Amino acid sequence: MDEQDIQRLVVGVQRGRVSVAQTVQRLRVLPFEDLGFAKIDHHRGLRQGFAEVVFGRGKSPQQVSAIVRGMLRARAAHNILITRADAETYRAVHRISRNARFHSLSRVISIRRNRRITGKGVIAVVTAGTSDIPVAEEAVVTAEMMGNRVQSLYDVGVAGLHRLLRHRAMLSAARVIICVAGMEGALPSVVAGLVGVPLIAVPTSTGYGASFGGLTALLAMLNSCASNVSVVNIDNGFGAACVASVINRL
Repeated sequence: MDEQDIQRLVVGVQRGRVSVAQTVQRLRVLPFEDLGFAKIDHHRGLRQGFAEVVFGRGKSPQQVSAIVRGMLRARAAHNILITRADAETYRAVHRISRNARFHSLSRVISIRRNRRITGKGVIAVVTAGTSDIPVAEEAVVTAEMMGNRVQSLYDVGVAGLHRLLRHRAMLSAARVIICVAGMEGALPSVVAGLVGVPLIAVPTSTGYGASFGGLTALLAMLNSCASNVSVVNIDNGFGAACVASVINRL
């Protein structure tokens, strides 16, 4: 439940469209609903601007679908997002919501319930290579579901900088940039040096043995000489999109 949901509820009571009993019933599950194995934070959208997101890995399809059912039962109009999911979990979720969509490349399940744009500008998502696209797509889907306009630019890494420089106008027009790279993790420093906006660097586990599963890229990004770079965890496209969304709303 976010600010708009609260406003609609109050106006509904004021105008007689919603009874006191209905209002009490809707408020009863706030601020959270205890399912035993999980506690759904229905106040997350009100506090932070977007509803709680379900991390699918480690949860059974039945657990994920029960959480989603609780979110739908609350009747708030927020979008629902499940990250790090699989096809079996999607089938379970789709049985309770025909609006569910499985983004197989990013392993994200989305249930879009509104198309409100709350971001002030465009979030650009850039990758060094094609192998980084799954992490980038997690960022793209997350940012879109959080109410942002998103543009993507893929496979423009430092092995061929002419590919990147061709898109300088797009990069300069973005309000926030998410830059996803594996291997040596050099691209965020290059992109950040071309623009005057916040850049969120996402190291990926793409690379050979000495990349240490993304640790090399992570350390390179943390040591960037570009002062407008911040870094999230390895393969964390979701976290990058969350931070970008907060910035884009300011």
